[in-house]
Amino acid sequence: MARHIYACPLRWSDMDAFGHVNNVVFLRYLEEARIDFMFTQAAEAGAGEFAGGSVVARHEIDYLKPLIHRPEPVTVETWVTRLTAASLTVSYEIKDIGSGEEADETVYVRASTVVVPYDLAAGRPRRISPVERAFLSRFLDGAEVKEAAA
Repeated sequence: MARHIYACPLRWSDMDAFGHVNNVVFLRYLEEARIDFMFTQAAEAGAGEFAGGSVVARHEIDYLKPLIHRPEPVTVETWVTRLTAASLTVSYEIKDIGSGEEADETVYVRASTVVVPYDLAAGRPRRISPVERAFLSRFLDGAEVKEAAA
Protein backbone atom coordinates (compact mmCIF):
# COMPACT_ATOMS: atom_id res chain seq x y z
CA MET A 1 0.00 0.00 0.00
CA ALA A 2 1.30 3.40 -0.99
CA ARG A 3 0.89 6.56 1.02
CA HIS A 4 0.63 10.02 -0.45
CA ILE A 5 3.29 12.29 1.08
CA TYR A 6 2.74 16.03 1.38
CA ALA A 7 5.22 18.52 2.85
CA CYS A 8 3.07 21.11 4.61
CA PRO A 9 4.63 24.46 5.55
CA LEU A 10 3.88 26.00 8.92
CA ARG A 11 2.86 29.64 8.94
CA TRP A 12 3.49 32.18 11.69
CA SER A 13 -0.26 32.76 11.93
CA ASP A 14 -0.80 29.04 12.69
CA MET A 15 0.30 29.56 16.30
CA ASP A 16 -2.07 30.20 19.16
CA ALA A 17 -1.51 32.14 22.38
CA PHE A 18 0.31 29.14 23.88
CA GLY A 19 3.00 29.14 21.16
CA HIS A 20 1.97 25.95 19.37
CA VAL A 21 -0.05 25.23 16.26
CA ASN A 22 -3.73 25.77 17.00
CA ASN A 23 -5.97 22.69 16.90
CA VAL A 24 -8.18 24.17 14.17
CA VAL A 25 -5.17 24.74 11.91
CA PHE A 26 -4.52 21.00 11.77
CA LEU A 27 -7.76 20.65 9.78
CA ARG A 28 -6.29 23.07 7.23
CA TYR A 29 -3.15 20.91 7.00
CA LEU A 30 -5.34 17.84 6.39
CA GLU A 31 -7.29 19.73 3.74
CA GLU A 32 -4.12 20.83 1.94
CA ALA A 33 -2.84 17.25 1.84
CA ARG A 34 -6.24 15.87 0.77
CA ILE A 35 -6.54 18.44 -2.05
CA ASP A 36 -3.05 17.59 -3.27
CA PHE A 37 -3.92 13.88 -3.12
CA MET A 38 -7.45 13.89 -4.57
CA PHE A 39 -7.18 16.78 -7.02
CA THR A 40 -3.56 17.15 -8.11
CA GLN A 41 -2.24 13.57 -7.87
CA ALA A 42 -5.50 11.97 -9.01
CA ALA A 43 -5.72 14.30 -12.03
CA GLU A 44 -2.13 13.47 -12.99
CA ALA A 45 -3.10 9.79 -12.85
CA GLY A 46 -6.09 10.38 -15.13
CA ALA A 47 -8.71 10.41 -12.35
CA GLY A 48 -9.53 14.11 -12.31
CA GLU A 49 -13.26 13.77 -11.59
CA PHE A 50 -12.74 14.67 -7.91
CA ALA A 51 -11.93 18.22 -8.98
CA GLY A 52 -15.55 18.44 -10.16
CA GLY A 53 -16.79 18.24 -6.60
CA SER A 54 -16.65 16.42 -3.31
CA VAL A 55 -17.92 17.14 0.18
CA VAL A 56 -16.62 16.28 3.62
CA ALA A 57 -19.14 14.20 5.55
CA ARG A 58 -17.08 13.65 8.71
CA HIS A 59 -13.76 14.48 10.37
CA GLU A 60 -12.18 12.59 13.24
CA ILE A 61 -8.92 13.82 14.77
CA ASP A 62 -6.67 12.69 17.62
CA TYR A 63 -4.17 15.26 18.86
CA LEU A 64 -1.14 13.37 20.15
CA LYS A 65 1.54 15.99 20.73
CA PRO A 66 1.79 19.80 20.48
CA LEU A 67 3.49 21.12 17.36
CA ILE A 68 5.70 24.16 17.89
CA HIS A 69 6.12 26.60 15.02
CA ARG A 70 9.40 26.24 13.11
CA PRO A 71 10.64 26.91 9.57
CA GLU A 72 10.66 23.22 8.51
CA PRO A 73 7.44 21.72 7.11
CA VAL A 74 5.64 18.78 8.64
CA THR A 75 4.91 15.64 6.65
CA VAL A 76 1.29 14.70 6.09
CA GLU A 77 0.90 11.07 5.03
CA THR A 78 -2.45 10.25 3.43
CA TRP A 79 -3.99 6.91 2.51
CA VAL A 80 -7.42 5.32 2.03
CA THR A 81 -8.88 3.06 4.73
CA ARG A 82 -12.42 2.59 3.40
CA LEU A 83 -13.77 2.62 -0.13
CA THR A 84 -17.45 2.16 -0.96
CA ALA A 85 -19.54 2.84 -4.04
CA ALA A 86 -20.17 6.46 -3.08
CA SER A 87 -17.70 7.44 -0.35
CA LEU A 88 -14.17 6.98 0.87
CA THR A 89 -12.36 7.41 4.14
CA VAL A 90 -9.01 9.16 3.95
CA SER A 91 -6.66 8.63 6.91
CA TYR A 92 -3.71 10.79 7.84
CA GLU A 93 -0.71 11.19 10.08
CA ILE A 94 0.88 14.58 10.56
CA LYS A 95 4.44 13.95 11.62
CA ASP A 96 8.15 14.55 11.41
CA ILE A 97 10.18 11.91 9.70
CA GLY A 98 13.66 11.70 11.17
CA SER A 99 16.72 10.59 9.26
CA GLY A 100 20.00 8.91 10.02
CA GLU A 101 20.79 6.24 12.58
CA GLU A 102 18.82 7.93 15.33
CA ALA A 103 15.72 8.58 13.27
CA ASP A 104 12.85 9.62 15.48
CA GLU A 105 9.37 9.72 13.99
CA THR A 106 7.19 12.14 15.93
CA VAL A 107 3.46 11.89 15.22
CA TYR A 108 1.46 14.99 16.15
CA VAL A 109 -1.96 14.02 14.78
CA ARG A 110 -3.82 10.96 13.52
CA ALA A 111 -7.04 11.72 11.69
CA SER A 112 -9.59 10.55 9.16
CA THR A 113 -12.09 12.20 6.84
CA VAL A 114 -15.11 10.69 5.12
CA VAL A 115 -15.36 12.20 1.63
CA VAL A 116 -18.37 11.93 -0.67
CA PRO A 117 -17.95 12.64 -4.40
CA TYR A 118 -20.48 15.27 -5.38
CA ASP A 119 -22.04 16.32 -8.66
CA LEU A 120 -22.15 20.10 -8.32
CA ALA A 121 -24.34 20.62 -11.39
CA ALA A 122 -26.97 18.13 -10.21
CA GLY A 123 -26.61 19.15 -6.54
CA ARG A 124 -26.30 15.60 -5.23
CA PRO A 125 -23.77 12.91 -4.30
CA ARG A 126 -22.46 10.64 -7.04
CA ARG A 127 -20.77 7.26 -7.27
CA ILE A 128 -17.02 6.78 -7.43
CA SER A 129 -16.02 6.14 -11.04
CA PRO A 130 -13.99 3.06 -12.06
CA VAL A 131 -11.01 5.33 -12.87
CA GLU A 132 -11.22 6.99 -9.44
CA ARG A 133 -11.56 3.58 -7.77
CA ALA A 134 -8.43 2.32 -9.56
CA PHE A 135 -6.47 5.38 -8.41
CA LEU A 136 -7.73 5.17 -4.80
CA SER A 137 -7.08 1.42 -4.61
CA ARG A 138 -3.35 2.08 -4.96
CA PHE A 139 -3.54 3.86 -1.59
CA LEU A 140 -5.92 1.44 0.13
CA ASP A 141 -4.69 0.02 3.41
CA GLY A 142 -6.21 -3.43 3.43
CA ALA A 143 -9.19 -2.48 5.50
CA GLU A 144 -12.53 -2.23 3.85
CA VAL A 145 -13.67 -2.21 0.24
CA LYS A 146 -17.34 -2.45 -0.67
CA GLU A 147 -17.90 -3.03 -4.35
CA ALA A 148 -20.41 -0.95 -6.23
CA ALA A 149 -23.72 -2.63 -6.96
CA ALA A 150 -24.15 -3.45 -10.64
